[in-house]
Amino acid sequence: MNRKARRFIDLSVPLDRLAKEPFPPEIQYSSHEEGAVQAAQYFGLQPTDFPEQKAWASETVTLTTHTGTHVDAPWHYWPTSEGEPAKTIDQLPLEWFYGDGVLLDFSEKPSGYEITVKDIKQKLSQIQYELKPFDIVLIRTDADKRYYEEHYFQSHAGVSAEATHWLIDQGIKVMGTDGWGWDIPFSVQAADYKQNPRDGVLWAAHYVGKEKEYCQIEKLANLEQLPRPYGFTVSVFPVKVRGASAGWARPVAIFEEEE
Repeated sequence: MNRKARRFIDLSVPLDRLAKEPFPPEIQYSSHEEGAVQAAQYFGLQPTDFPEQKAWASETVTLTTHTGTHVDAPWHYWPTSEGEPAKTIDQLPLEWFYGDGVLLDFSEKPSGYEITVKDIKQKLSQIQYELKPFDIVLIRTDADKRYYEEHYFQSHAGVSAEATHWLIDQGIKVMGTDGWGWDIPFSVQAADYKQNPRDGVLWAAHYVGKEKEYCQIEKLANLEQLPRPYGFTVSVFPVKVRGASAGWARPVAIFEEEE
């Protein structure tokens, strides 16, 4: 009898103060020796009371909810969604964040390219897959390979508002990218707007959330490691931050293989 083994692929970037995103985390590391001092003060002891004067190691992290790999909630896009108060990250159903994954590889597209409905349909045709409600769609641009490079946040292909609308209309509630943002880089948007000020340029795909409720994962990683474009599960539960516009996550692709 054949047995199945599970393979797990980490789809997250690390929280790292050296990352070249606009708002990297501040991380203060406390050693085991410092932990002994803290513990002694807290419990009315002496640092020497602990073995070799060592207790806990710990870290103090200062960051935004949009630092590192995270899930954006509808509240991030606009105060309302579909005519109702937009949900914050702690209000979203857990069922959305565990489902069948679908990888669409746009790594051949240049930075600043805006992915269209036609592009997505062509990719789906190439991999011979038809989307179904609650699939988790992953967009590969390979921007994660530039996480430690200057201008990282300007170096991804983005998804158009029309393509975002189309994905939601197929029943997709969670979609993600390995780029810094779901839209094309903001520098490209801003340059376009300054040249010709008009609606539908700035943050266009994000603003789709005003009309249609959905979530996006930003700053995924390692999508090139997925051995096939579908036939796997994605787990991407966001951290429960009360009233927040996003929550950090460690998404994982889970493959079942015959042993």
